Amino acid sequence: MSNADQVLKEIEEKAETEFLPIVGPERGKILAEEVRKAEPKRVLEVGTLIGYSAILMGRKLSKKARIITIENHADEAKAAEENIRRANISPKIQVITGDAVQVIPELRENFDFVFIDADKTQYFTYLRLAEDKLKKGTVIVADNAGMFARQMQDYLDYVRNSGKYTSRYVQVGDDGLEISIKL
Repeated sequence: MSNADQVLKEIEEKAETEFLPIVGPERGKILAEEVRKAEPKRVLEVGTLIGYSAILMGRKLSKKARIITIENHADEAKAAEENIRRANISPKIQVITGDAVQVIPELRENFDFVFIDADKTQYFTYLRLAEDKLKKGTVIVADNAGMFARQMQDYLDYVRNSGKYTSRYVQVGDDGLEISIKL
Protein backbone atom coordinates (compact mmCIF):
# COMPACT_ATOMS: atom_id res chain seq x y z
CA MET A 1 0.00 0.00 0.00
CA SER A 2 1.41 3.40 -0.99
CA ASN A 3 1.80 6.26 1.47
CA ALA A 4 -1.14 8.03 -0.22
CA ASP A 5 -3.36 4.93 0.03
CA GLN A 6 -2.48 4.56 3.70
CA VAL A 7 -3.24 8.22 4.50
CA LEU A 8 -6.53 8.07 2.56
CA LYS A 9 -7.55 4.95 4.49
CA GLU A 10 -6.70 6.66 7.81
CA ILE A 11 -8.74 9.73 6.83
CA GLU A 12 -11.70 7.53 5.80
CA GLU A 13 -11.60 5.81 9.19
CA LYS A 14 -11.33 9.14 11.02
CA ALA A 15 -14.20 10.56 8.94
CA GLU A 16 -16.34 7.61 9.95
CA THR A 17 -15.74 8.00 13.69
CA GLU A 18 -15.64 11.81 13.80
CA PHE A 19 -18.35 12.41 11.18
CA LEU A 20 -16.07 14.45 8.90
CA PRO A 21 -17.73 15.44 5.61
CA ILE A 22 -15.10 14.15 3.17
CA VAL A 23 -15.93 13.33 -0.45
CA GLY A 24 -15.35 9.68 0.47
CA PRO A 25 -14.39 6.67 -1.62
CA GLU A 26 -17.52 6.41 -3.82
CA ARG A 27 -17.78 10.01 -5.03
CA GLY A 28 -13.98 10.24 -4.70
CA LYS A 29 -13.58 7.52 -7.33
CA ILE A 30 -15.56 9.63 -9.81
CA LEU A 31 -13.60 12.77 -8.87
CA ALA A 32 -10.29 10.94 -9.37
CA GLU A 33 -11.47 9.62 -12.74
CA GLU A 34 -12.44 13.14 -13.87
CA VAL A 35 -8.96 14.37 -12.86
CA ARG A 36 -7.32 11.47 -14.70
CA LYS A 37 -9.31 12.22 -17.89
CA ALA A 38 -8.73 15.98 -17.75
CA GLU A 39 -4.98 15.78 -17.01
CA PRO A 40 -5.01 19.27 -15.48
CA LYS A 41 -1.87 21.30 -14.78
CA ARG A 42 -3.46 23.74 -12.31
CA VAL A 43 -6.19 22.65 -9.89
CA LEU A 44 -8.20 24.89 -7.57
CA GLU A 45 -9.89 23.20 -4.64
CA VAL A 46 -12.33 25.11 -2.45
CA GLY A 47 -12.73 23.31 0.87
CA THR A 48 -9.68 21.28 1.90
CA LEU A 49 -10.89 19.99 5.26
CA ILE A 50 -8.04 17.59 6.21
CA GLY A 51 -6.69 16.93 2.72
CA TYR A 52 -8.56 13.83 1.56
CA SER A 53 -9.66 15.10 -1.86
CA ALA A 54 -6.39 16.97 -2.47
CA ILE A 55 -4.51 13.68 -1.99
CA LEU A 56 -7.07 11.79 -4.08
CA MET A 57 -6.67 14.26 -6.96
CA GLY A 58 -2.93 14.62 -6.49
CA ARG A 59 -2.37 10.90 -7.00
CA LYS A 60 -3.73 11.28 -10.55
CA LEU A 61 -1.61 14.33 -11.48
CA SER A 62 1.80 14.69 -13.07
CA LYS A 63 4.83 16.06 -11.20
CA LYS A 64 4.42 19.36 -13.05
CA ALA A 65 0.84 19.83 -11.86
CA ARG A 66 -0.08 22.10 -8.99
CA ILE A 67 -3.05 22.18 -6.61
CA ILE A 68 -4.06 25.28 -4.70
CA THR A 69 -6.51 24.32 -1.99
CA ILE A 70 -8.33 26.71 0.32
CA GLU A 71 -9.48 25.89 3.84
CA ASN A 72 -11.22 28.39 6.11
CA HIS A 73 -10.30 26.68 9.40
CA ALA A 74 -6.67 26.87 10.54
CA ASP A 75 -6.67 23.57 12.50
CA GLU A 76 -8.04 21.64 9.54
CA ALA A 77 -5.63 23.38 7.13
CA LYS A 78 -2.73 22.34 9.36
CA ALA A 79 -4.01 18.74 9.49
CA ALA A 80 -4.37 18.80 5.69
CA GLU A 81 -0.77 19.97 5.25
CA GLU A 82 0.44 17.15 7.48
CA ASN A 83 -1.68 14.51 5.70
CA ILE A 84 -0.52 15.77 2.28
CA ARG A 85 3.12 15.65 3.42
CA ARG A 86 2.69 12.10 4.72
CA ALA A 87 0.96 10.98 1.49
CA ASN A 88 4.16 11.81 -0.39
CA ILE A 89 2.57 12.52 -3.78
CA SER A 90 4.41 14.29 -6.57
CA PRO A 91 2.42 17.44 -7.49
CA LYS A 92 2.98 20.59 -5.47
CA ILE A 93 -0.01 21.24 -3.21
CA GLN A 94 -0.36 24.63 -1.56
CA VAL A 95 -2.83 24.86 1.32
CA ILE A 96 -4.09 28.41 1.85
CA THR A 97 -5.87 29.16 5.11
CA GLY A 98 -8.66 31.70 4.69
CA ASP A 99 -12.15 32.43 3.44
CA ALA A 100 -12.32 31.40 -0.23
CA VAL A 101 -14.49 34.47 -0.98
CA GLN A 102 -11.48 36.62 -0.06
CA VAL A 103 -8.72 34.28 -1.27
CA ILE A 104 -9.98 33.48 -4.80
CA PRO A 105 -9.83 37.09 -6.09
CA GLU A 106 -6.19 37.28 -4.92
CA LEU A 107 -5.09 34.22 -6.91
CA ARG A 108 -3.06 35.14 -9.98
CA GLU A 109 -3.02 31.93 -12.00
CA ASN A 110 -5.48 30.24 -14.30
CA PHE A 111 -6.95 26.82 -13.57
CA ASP A 112 -8.02 23.92 -15.74
CA PHE A 113 -9.76 21.92 -13.00
CA VAL A 114 -11.83 23.05 -10.00
CA PHE A 115 -13.24 20.99 -7.15
CA ILE A 116 -15.77 22.71 -4.88
CA ASP A 117 -16.66 21.12 -1.55
CA ALA A 118 -17.21 23.87 1.01
CA ASP A 119 -20.17 26.03 2.18
CA LYS A 120 -22.97 24.83 -0.11
CA THR A 121 -24.71 28.22 -0.12
CA GLN A 122 -21.52 29.80 -1.51
CA TYR A 123 -20.82 27.50 -4.50
CA PHE A 124 -22.18 30.05 -6.97
CA THR A 125 -20.08 32.83 -5.38
CA TYR A 126 -16.92 30.68 -5.51
CA LEU A 127 -17.48 29.87 -9.18
CA ARG A 128 -18.22 33.48 -10.16
CA LEU A 129 -15.07 34.68 -8.34
CA ALA A 130 -12.93 32.07 -10.11
CA GLU A 131 -14.59 32.27 -13.51
CA ASP A 132 -12.14 34.70 -15.12
CA LYS A 133 -9.31 32.34 -14.06
CA LEU A 134 -10.83 29.33 -15.85
CA LYS A 135 -9.76 28.31 -19.34
CA LYS A 136 -12.10 26.98 -22.00
CA GLY A 137 -12.49 23.27 -21.26
CA THR A 138 -11.94 23.65 -17.50
CA VAL A 139 -13.72 20.89 -15.58
CA ILE A 140 -15.59 21.96 -12.44
CA VAL A 141 -16.75 19.26 -10.03
CA ALA A 142 -19.16 20.29 -7.28
CA ASP A 143 -19.69 17.83 -4.42
CA ASN A 144 -23.00 17.17 -2.66
CA ALA A 145 -25.13 18.30 -5.62
CA GLY A 146 -27.82 15.78 -4.65
CA MET A 147 -28.09 16.00 -0.90
CA PHE A 148 -27.63 19.80 -0.83
CA ALA A 149 -29.22 20.70 -4.18
CA ARG A 150 -31.60 23.19 -2.53
CA GLN A 151 -28.78 25.06 -0.77
CA MET A 152 -26.81 25.32 -4.03
CA GLN A 153 -29.72 25.86 -6.42
CA ASP A 154 -28.29 29.16 -7.76
CA TYR A 155 -25.05 27.35 -8.65
CA LEU A 156 -26.87 24.45 -10.30
CA ASP A 157 -29.16 26.79 -12.28
CA TYR A 158 -26.13 28.74 -13.47
CA VAL A 159 -23.96 25.83 -14.67
CA ARG A 160 -26.96 24.14 -16.28
CA ASN A 161 -28.65 27.15 -17.90
CA SER A 162 -26.21 30.05 -18.39
CA GLY A 163 -24.86 28.76 -21.70
CA LYS A 164 -21.32 29.08 -20.31
CA TYR A 165 -21.04 25.39 -19.33
CA THR A 166 -22.15 21.94 -20.28
CA SER A 167 -23.15 20.21 -17.10
CA ARG A 168 -24.30 16.82 -15.89
CA TYR A 169 -25.31 15.35 -12.57
CA VAL A 170 -23.79 12.03 -11.48
CA GLN A 171 -25.81 10.23 -8.81
CA VAL A 172 -23.74 8.33 -6.23
CA GLY A 173 -25.79 6.63 -3.54
CA ASP A 174 -28.04 9.23 -1.92
CA ASP A 175 -25.88 12.15 -3.13
CA GLY A 176 -23.93 13.10 -6.21
CA LEU A 177 -21.58 15.37 -8.12
CA GLU A 178 -22.34 18.10 -10.64
CA ILE A 179 -19.66 17.93 -13.33
CA SER A 180 -19.46 20.97 -15.58
CA ILE A 181 -17.15 21.96 -18.43
CA LYS A 182 -16.52 25.59 -19.32
CA LEU A 183 -17.40 26.39 -22.93
